[in-house]
Amino acid sequence: MPLDQSFVGRSYPPIAPYEVGREKIREFAEAVGDANPAYTDPDAAKALGHPDVIAPPTFVFAIAFRAAGQVIEDPQLGLDYSRVVHGDQKFAYSRPVRAGDRLTVTSTIESIKSMAGNDILDVRGEVHDESGEHVVTTMIKLVARAAEEG
Repeated sequence: MPLDQSFVGRSYPPIAPYEVGREKIREFAEAVGDANPAYTDPDAAKALGHPDVIAPPTFVFAIAFRAAGQVIEDPQLGLDYSRVVHGDQKFAYSRPVRAGDRLTVTSTIESIKSMAGNDILDVRGEVHDESGEHVVTTMIKLVARAAEEG
């Protein structure tokens, strides 16, 4: 059964603030194999005009995906997460994520499409810092594969 189109435009409350730490940024940069010194060396980041180390562009995915969990777990939506694959990810930054940021994410269902029995769900995450400044908009595409007929 296709997902209900009336959920398009539904927003969920912002998640509790996530505090971005230097060590988390360093661990993430190492995990993705990015040796950019702005991710690990405060002096290198400051030389580029940042107040502290910055995070690699995809760092914010984990925070945005945690917020999208509200969509995924919404019993009224009826998404069968056991059939979901991650289809795509996009980021539109106003500024880099920095160590010391306390970020909140508000998730909104942007679109729901059905194609070949699959449901395709686009979830927008608006990421703001503690002062309310926009940091990044994320777009997560989830594909709920059609149930196998048997």
